[in-house]
Amino acid sequence: MMFVGLTIFGFVLMEIFSYGVHRWLFHGIFWRVHETHHITRKGAFEANDIFSLVFSLVSVFMMIFGNSFVFAIGLGIAIYGLIYFIAHDFFTHRRFLPFKSKNKILLTIRAAHQRHHQTAEKQGLEPFGLFFFDYKKFFRKNAETRTK
Repeated sequence: MMFVGLTIFGFVLMEIFSYGVHRWLFHGIFWRVHETHHITRKGAFEANDIFSLVFSLVSVFMMIFGNSFVFAIGLGIAIYGLIYFIAHDFFTHRRFLPFKSKNKILLTIRAAHQRHHQTAEKQGLEPFGLFFFDYKKFFRKNAETRTK
């Protein structure tokens, strides 16, 4: 049971960590790299993808070289990365293997993330996280959009 708890902890920790890194570093000192995610892409990849690679390497390192506690947290980070990749890259930005869905949660996540992308400026809009944000705010907006 502790293993599952630590895995969930790793997932939640990654969303909190991602929010902070995105808000204060990606839209701060790493803006030049992250900016490639806010502008029209020319090709399959963008410089911003380097961040995903770094986070995945940290997760793999934790699972290979860590004890069972560190492994569980690393697994939570890996699960976060996989779900992030599917929800963010495939569904929201329609990269690689895009798909459509009428799932209300996915549509709400997309609406919130599109709000963040309304500007290509360094001073980005909320939300900076992908999964944890004020769902009520974006669910209403998303529901209105779907009915039109």
